[in-house]
Amino acid sequence: MKTAEDYLSGQVLLIDKPLHWTSFQAVNKLRWEIRHAFNIKKIKVGHAGTLDPLATGLLVICTGKMTKQIDTFQGQIKEYTGTLILGSTTPSFDLETEINETFPTDHITEKAILEATKQFIGEINQFPPVFSAIKKDGKRLYEFARAGEDVEIKSRKVTVSEFEITRIENNQVGFRVVCSKGTYIRSLANDFGKALNSGSHLSVLRRTKIGDFNVDNALTPEAFIENLTTK
Repeated sequence: MKTAEDYLSGQVLLIDKPLHWTSFQAVNKLRWEIRHAFNIKKIKVGHAGTLDPLATGLLVICTGKMTKQIDTFQGQIKEYTGTLILGSTTPSFDLETEINETFPTDHITEKAILEATKQFIGEINQFPPVFSAIKKDGKRLYEFARAGEDVEIKSRKVTVSEFEITRIENNQVGFRVVCSKGTYIRSLANDFGKALNSGSHLSVLRRTKIGDFNVDNALTPEAFIENLTTK
């Protein structure tokens, strides 16, 4: 069983973030549980890379002195799996917002889908979603978006090393992506629809790897809390 000193000295916790939780909520929950379990007044806890509320999967959470390693973990290669839906778009590029446009899909073949992935391999320019936590002029982009305000977003260079199609079922396309820090899979889904002369938005997203860390070795918050003082 780990002790208070273990968490203060520094731990790397692999957490499988549930759907609808924010990364901030996960960090706050674990911080409170660790403090409560060991009667610690103050402890640093942070995560190495945000996951959207509608995404599940791997959160690397650091405690104590290991929080100094967060930037190192954030910079590592990430792997995601998910599903995108062809033929429609949303302002947030995922299911956070309602469909705002629909597009034809009759012209899209399996071959065209597989070919389109090649356009996104390597270093690409990508515009982050307006519904994102990136800051501009001291405000999060999603604050501008939810207020209906237009805001100029600059593109950024990201690298996609693998883009594999794992399933095609009607307009639902399953995928696996390996990419650099700062890559928005929602933007990739939106751009993928444009590459097929249609539209697309993300319906499912799961982060499976960060560097050598794998979600297969992660615990749900509930399981972590249950194990906190019993092992």
